[in-house]
Amino acid sequence: MTIEQVSAVLQETIRISLVVSAPFLVAAVSVGLVISILQAATSVNEQTLTFVPKIVAVLGTFTVLFPWMMGTIIDFGVRLMDSIAMRGGP
Repeated sequence: MTIEQVSAVLQETIRISLVVSAPFLVAAVSVGLVISILQAATSVNEQTLTFVPKIVAVLGTFTVLFPWMMGTIIDFGVRLMDSIAMRGGP
């Protein structure tokens, strides 16, 4: 494998990782922001209040997006294995 091939595989791996993890981060940050605004408006400063809604949002996101996530990861793995089989390397 050449340096360019390794670089391309690593770049694609990082891109896939970011694309798959982004919905979870967006869900957690969105819920955290909404809860923070509600806490500021009601003067309730309980740190544990944000934990449960964030976990529920992340689990809900996982439940909804699991087929898409697995399809994306499996597609990447299949393309990588096909590339290795065809050329003896990615």
